Amino acid sequence: MRKPGGGNLGRLLFGVIVLCCFCFVDVVARSPSGYGLPKQDAVEIKMVKGGVVLDNKLVQVTFSRPGGDVIGIRYGGIDNLLETNNEEGNRGYWDVVWNKPGEAKNTQYKLQGTRFKVITARPDQVEISFTTKYNANLHRGVSVPVNVDKRYIMQRGRSGFYTYAIFERLEGWPGGDMETLRVAYKLKQANFRYMALSDTRQRFMPTAEDRARGRPLAFKEAVLLSKEASSPEFVGEVDDKYQYSAEDKDIKVHGWISMAPPVGFWMITPSDESRIAGPFKQDLTSHVGPTSMTVFSCSHYVGKEVGLNFQEGEAWKKVFGPVFVYLNSAAPSSHSSSMISTLWNNAKDQMLEEVKSWPYNFISSQDYPSSNQRGSVSGQLLVHDRYVKGLHRANSAYVGLAAPGEVGSWQRESKGYQYWTQTDEKGYFNIENVRPGHYSLYASVPGIVGDYKYEFDITIEPGSKIELASITYKPPRIGPTLWEIGIPDRSAAEFYIPDPYPTLMNKLYKGSELDKFRQYGLWSRYYELYPHKDLIYNVGANNYSDDWFYAQVTRSVGNGRYVGTTWQIQFELDNVVNPGNYTLQLALASATYAELQVRINHLNAERPLFSTGLIGDDNAIARHGIHGLYWFWSINVPSILLREGSNTIYLTQSRGGTSPFQGVMYDYIRLEGPF
Repeated sequence: MRKPGGGNLGRLLFGVIVLCCFCFVDVVARSPSGYGLPKQDAVEIKMVKGGVVLDNKLVQVTFSRPGGDVIGIRYGGIDNLLETNNEEGNRGYWDVVWNKPGEAKNTQYKLQGTRFKVITARPDQVEISFTTKYNANLHRGVSVPVNVDKRYIMQRGRSGFYTYAIFERLEGWPGGDMETLRVAYKLKQANFRYMALSDTRQRFMPTAEDRARGRPLAFKEAVLLSKEASSPEFVGEVDDKYQYSAEDKDIKVHGWISMAPPVGFWMITPSDESRIAGPFKQDLTSHVGPTSMTVFSCSHYVGKEVGLNFQEGEAWKKVFGPVFVYLNSAAPSSHSSSMISTLWNNAKDQMLEEVKSWPYNFISSQDYPSSNQRGSVSGQLLVHDRYVKGLHRANSAYVGLAAPGEVGSWQRESKGYQYWTQTDEKGYFNIENVRPGHYSLYASVPGIVGDYKYEFDITIEPGSKIELASITYKPPRIGPTLWEIGIPDRSAAEFYIPDPYPTLMNKLYKGSELDKFRQYGLWSRYYELYPHKDLIYNVGANNYSDDWFYAQVTRSVGNGRYVGTTWQIQFELDNVVNPGNYTLQLALASATYAELQVRINHLNAERPLFSTGLIGDDNAIARHGIHGLYWFWSINVPSILLREGSNTIYLTQSRGGTSPFQGVMYDYIRLEGPF
């Protein structure tokens, strides 16, 4: 006969045992160095037919040999976390998209290794290498003109593995464009149905089959899910991988969760040093597949001009990563929200541990300097606007080191390393763990127009600690502000973003003001708001958050044709200083095959006062971005063009064609009076 309460006690003890086991794995995983832990099983390496296996008794990873693809991951009661219905070369891999000079076609290369080597084999750590070398004697186009060394590291007691890659070009090799460089994993769809990108961006996701049965919309990545979707909650939704993009500074951890058994798969990127184009560059993360990736270089949201573009004969070398592929598990529960919360919060904790431990001290490659081989730069950034009294501390500014260049060149730089940090409330900054080399120091200050560049270049040597005196940014300013539209923050987020179409909604962002811009089809709302005439903004009467549309797009004229549009800014001047020069400070947050022309009071003037010329290829409008590349101009406005009383500035985006996605997003506009 069972004693009263005995069943509850047994269940309680079982729960404690399970919880303790889970917590033990958690603690082990959160110790990157592995020191100070209870004795654990050694890392084993085993050669199998056509492959190699790394096993530390927590996770077992199988690689193709000598190709170097990850073809199997065993963990947490799942024989293989990767999609076994995929070919082995389409499960876990490094790849690039390479174009020969002048070639429009994108060609994907999976970078298959031709030589395998064990770099380190100790009980506490194994590091292996898969290399491929370019053969200059082969016909061009057979392979990418770059040597690649793909590395993988497994450590004792760590529930996951590290991966990084060394890319090198030698002098004399053919030129071309490396448009994309990434590491990607395609997970088992039967298990991984819940995706997590951040605290607010996570949900159960549709399947690849749901997308295949859906209806493609204006571009192939956007699909309207049909009534045949795997769950009623997905019916009538739009799914598009670009809706899950984020700025690189915010892409530290993301991944997928399996509910049965409760297992998490996470991509942790502790440093952005090898990513391109600075902290605001947007990239893909995880999306339907289920797929998770770390993108190091891509033309998305910046255009092909920002990719890894190599001249004929150009030499180059760069280390990408390391990235930590982290796996965790939780105790089974009837409450899915509890398991999700446990796994996600643990993944975030692990990410913080990885960030704290970077740069890692266990990397074998001489091309990856350890912390004592790096340097730092510290200082204080102040802002002096001569029409704002006194010096102001650059609170929350982004300060960074990147390759020497012109003001703002960092957002187009791709071949070197970049290091960014944010200032504190007093403007102080400390950029740590910088590789030796020559850099310029740049900054972008929220609320302040333009870009800052320190007047002297900086040389980092091993162990150097450079302390700068207070440095002062003097932003573009000619005269006093007469009026302004927007907030200078490199984004169009403060402008009017319309509600999405109820029939074209992604429910992940339903009710979210912060992420509303990620919804599909918002550009089409412009035609509804302004069916006959383009936008007219009256300074003093209108509010930019309600009356300035987030993007100046083209207008449909039927038969698949679109034409440019002209927006008006109407304002009053009580008097005009004559002779004198006024200044229009104009900042764009995005441009896609656009030409913006500025005219003052004469719409039909044959020649505009100013034209950007054809600019931009970031495609942020189509890819649900609220910004792309940043553009800035100070435009001289002779007083002879102005008049006392009513004035109008005409902003004409003159380019049209066959795309609804041509256009610009504004960041900030300010009219200044004469000095």
